[in-house]
Amino acid sequence: MLSMGIKVFKFGGASVKSAEGVRNLASVVNRFSENLVIVVSAMGKTTNALEIILAKYLDKNLFHTDDLAKLKEYHVDIVKELFNGESDFEDGKISSMFSEIEMFIKANKNTDYNYCYDQIVSYGELISTAIVSAYLNSVNINAKWVDARTCLKSDTNYREGNVDYKASLESSKKIFDFSSNRIYLTQGFIAGTPFNTTATIGREGSDYTAAILANLLDAQDVTIWKDVDGVLNADPKMFSNTCKLDFVSFQEAIELAYCGAQIIHPKTIKPLQNKKIPLYVKSFINPDAVGTKVLHSDVQLQLPPVLIVKRNQVLISLTPRDFSFVIEDSLSQIFAMLYKHRVKVNMIHTSAITFSICVDEDKHYLAAAIEDLKRDFVVKYNSNLELFTIRHYTNEVIEEYISDKKVYMQQLTRSTARYVMDAIER
Repeated sequence: MLSMGIKVFKFGGASVKSAEGVRNLASVVNRFSENLVIVVSAMGKTTNALEIILAKYLDKNLFHTDDLAKLKEYHVDIVKELFNGESDFEDGKISSMFSEIEMFIKANKNTDYNYCYDQIVSYGELISTAIVSAYLNSVNINAKWVDARTCLKSDTNYREGNVDYKASLESSKKIFDFSSNRIYLTQGFIAGTPFNTTATIGREGSDYTAAILANLLDAQDVTIWKDVDGVLNADPKMFSNTCKLDFVSFQEAIELAYCGAQIIHPKTIKPLQNKKIPLYVKSFINPDAVGTKVLHSDVQLQLPPVLIVKRNQVLISLTPRDFSFVIEDSLSQIFAMLYKHRVKVNMIHTSAITFSICVDEDKHYLAAAIEDLKRDFVVKYNSNLELFTIRHYTNEVIEEYISDKKVYMQQLTRSTARYVMDAIER
């Protein structure tokens, strides 16, 4: 059966940000004899750099080819170090891909931000995987490079593409047949549309790609390789005395991802849960360490308090202009406007005549949404906030982290305490 012995690996940008990182990836892959599908993200901060290039392109007065040249140089330097300056690889495939970006910028007439985003930013993954694939093959790890757009099919909801599972299953079974290759390497984050354009499936979506492919191929498990030892109860860059969670249920992982934990992409769990495919989060720095196992569990696993900080938040309060009660009709109207502008709601509070929401700050969507809402509501908002979540809270933990903070909105349930408050340095 196709499912026997297939493992899906995902390596993020931090794991391939340098030549040393690419070599380490090869070392990790070499440990395994099973059939592998390897999903790789853009190198380092390439996605951020391409987003800046995109923003400058849409403001015609700011874009300059020097920005592309600097990004190309970063990748070429990695290639030179990997191949000791003896490969002409950088003069071929890399140059070709950067030329394609420049040609798109010069020829494109469509100024829709989401469309342009997907056609430009997707090159980060394409370039990264081309380099990693070339290196793996140079050290006798026979890895077949696959363009993810040929196996994952999406609609044209650019930046938030909806994957067509039926079409993706058909194409993936043909491509990943393991008849002549044991290892396949492809891109996270991107898919192909029926119109031969590129769609991305959500920022930081490479985890999601790995989960989808695992679902389609009936993989035995998925491993996300990170720069930490597993899923921790807090970000070690923000908090001291963190601890690793050895086991996390699918349900808990969904809750953590929804609250803003960046260790796993929010959409990752469903494709795995549907087929009860376990997920491992392990360290590419210390691959022998046990890591965290995310799995189906009917038993409530005991966990310590988990601290999650979601930055760049905006608190919006809406009051009907006629001071009518906030009832179902008003809520439907509000959510329809938010959906129209792709504004994601992280927390909700309602009173008799005021409806408050905490949302991600997104300069491309939020301003237009607020203007639409102002037609029927008095709108007040605060920016530069953070959403601080404590899963499995205790009164002592709340006292430790919240007592001296300015809190604008709070919410307590049986197992989760959430606070919208001024952003603080940690």
